[in-house]
Amino acid sequence: MSEAEQVPASAPEAAAAVLDALNATDSNGTEALNATAKFVATPEGTALAYGSLVFMALLPIFFGALRSVTCSKSKNAADMPETITSRDAARFPIIASCTLFGLYLFFKVFSQEYINLLLSVYFFVLGVLALSHTMSPLMSRIFPASFPNKQYQLLFTQGSGESKEEIVNYEFDTKNLVCLLISSVVGVWYLLKKHWIANNLFGLAFALNGVELLHLNNVSTGCILLGGLFVYDVFWVFGTNVMVTVAKSFEAPIKLVFPQDLLERGLEASNFAMLGLGDIVIPGIFIALLLRFDVSLKKNSRTYFYSSFLAYIFGLGLTIFVMHTFKHAQPALLYLVPACVGFPVVVALFKGELTEMFSPSPPSPVLLLLLFSPSPPHFL
Repeated sequence: MSEAEQVPASAPEAAAAVLDALNATDSNGTEALNATAKFVATPEGTALAYGSLVFMALLPIFFGALRSVTCSKSKNAADMPETITSRDAARFPIIASCTLFGLYLFFKVFSQEYINLLLSVYFFVLGVLALSHTMSPLMSRIFPASFPNKQYQLLFTQGSGESKEEIVNYEFDTKNLVCLLISSVVGVWYLLKKHWIANNLFGLAFALNGVELLHLNNVSTGCILLGGLFVYDVFWVFGTNVMVTVAKSFEAPIKLVFPQDLLERGLEASNFAMLGLGDIVIPGIFIALLLRFDVSLKKNSRTYFYSSFLAYIFGLGLTIFVMHTFKHAQPALLYLVPACVGFPVVVALFKGELTEMFSPSPPSPVLLLLLFSPSPPHFL
């Protein structure tokens, strides 16, 4: 699973279009993106690589969850979330499976070089927009109050007179333009060099936007989504080589990478351990939901958020442990889903709030705008 689209599609269709390429875990994490020779990672290099991946995975989940609370209250159309219903959640694994297998056939039939060239341009545009949106709140704090911040509006209409219809109506300011300029520099760097740091900047931006802007409407929907993707993940990783093949062929910022030979080769290292964005975004949107549930209880407590956050750390650590113990590809959701769902449910049972947790919530009254929708990927 991977990126997101800017088209007005339903949540599962938009998400599935990019969800699939990310979803497999390599047995030893030593496959480089463009490696031409085998490299035996040192224990120090392996520990640094996987420790860094875990740390990077926690950042978009933590900050994306916090921003999702603000996002759910926003009246700005650009910041309104995409709500995933139980029907969307049930269809998601099916659509994702079809998309994944379609990508697999695509890579088998057509030249991988040309496909990845098109993907690079596509994700350049998405990455610049996602990174700009991610940086915007930070820039607002950095710029002094005296900064000349002018307002702009981009408006496209169709027709004239009473039949005039708005196609695009986007308001932005000078600070947004600065963010867009900085993001474009990173985008050009990625487009020309495919450097792993530029890849990670885009990947973190995609993941954070996904956690912030993709909202589950209730806990039951979250369980349906995670349960379906649990089966999806296990089947495509253990049952076939499709997931791993697509993930390795898909040259796009749909995964976080960190070199295991960084200590030996510095920033020019090329032997990467990888973590698919889906293993961040899918559990992340469930964790963000639990934070909003904590807020709705108005008890000045974040019990469910912290319990699920710790569960994610435990599940990710268990994935790495099993992967290296058995030297075999592991679907991370196999461990993340039971942990992220099980820990909060146990807490709810202990506190006597299980019924309240699974009670349906009213439908969202806001219009939905999806900046990007990734899907459940993996470790490589």
